[in-house]
Amino acid sequence: MGEFTHFNQEGRAKMVDISEKTETARIAVALSSIKVSEEVYEKITKQEIKKGDVLAVSQVAGIMAAKKTADIIPMCHPIMLKGVDISFQWEKDAEDFQLIISATVKTVGSTGVEMEALTAASVTALTIYDMCKSMDKGMVIGPTYLVEKSGGKSGDYKREQ
Repeated sequence: MGEFTHFNQEGRAKMVDISEKTETARIAVALSSIKVSEEVYEKITKQEIKKGDVLAVSQVAGIMAAKKTADIIPMCHPIMLKGVDISFQWEKDAEDFQLIISATVKTVGSTGVEMEALTAASVTALTIYDMCKSMDKGMVIGPTYLVEKSGGKSGDYKREQ
């Protein structure tokens, strides 16, 4: 079982020991998206959703999610985050409006922040869905993916477009 990092000698789950890893600056950027109808788009951009400012609330939810990632992903290390930034960009195609969600997470530590960035982007999209579902249950979330990461032993990664 030595090739699997999250299993001990008995083949049972374990959290990887990172105590010997060097602390470096770590950054990860993840994207998600949510497709909404024109009606939902109009109500969000005009801040007419009854539950409040959808982008502000979902942004805070994403930040909170990044901070709690280790509580919901079993083998994820609790990390002292140094920064979380969530930004939005609207895109329009033939039928739908799509909100692109970008989550950037930073720390200085001995393990990366990819899971925190992915969790932040995901929960941001889920919160938007929750706040708008009374108007449209057909919204589509995703894809959600890592765009880039830097720092650490495994080096840098940048998704090819």
